[in-house]
Amino acid sequence: MAQGQGPVPFFLKRSRDIQHIKKAGRRVSTGSFNLQVCQDMSQEAAFGIVIGRRFGTAVRRNRAKRLFRELGRSVRPSLAPGYSFLVFPKRECLTLPFSELQNLWRSTLQKQRLARFGESAL
Repeated sequence: MAQGQGPVPFFLKRSRDIQHIKKAGRRVSTGSFNLQVCQDMSQEAAFGIVIGRRFGTAVRRNRAKRLFRELGRSVRPSLAPGYSFLVFPKRECLTLPFSELQNLWRSTLQKQRLARFGESAL
């Protein structure tokens, strides 16, 4: 997505990149988040979080973003290269314990063949 600008950062911030994933990506839904995945030409995986005001107060939105940033960082080495991920957290993600949310996150990525974890990771 970044043309001639060096390595792509892990977290997507540009609106153009996010809009591209929204248009060209495929959607996977769970009870706690929606995940949109788009295959692109970059060598590394990229990750973005989209959360609207309907989600709740700024405190809740920021907490959800922190949770999913940490989930993204934790699986970064295991992600399949050449994919961009866009996460749309749902309100329910704040009610789950972090360990359950992490297990759901990892199993969703693994079922979609977007990440590989060792048997001890799950």
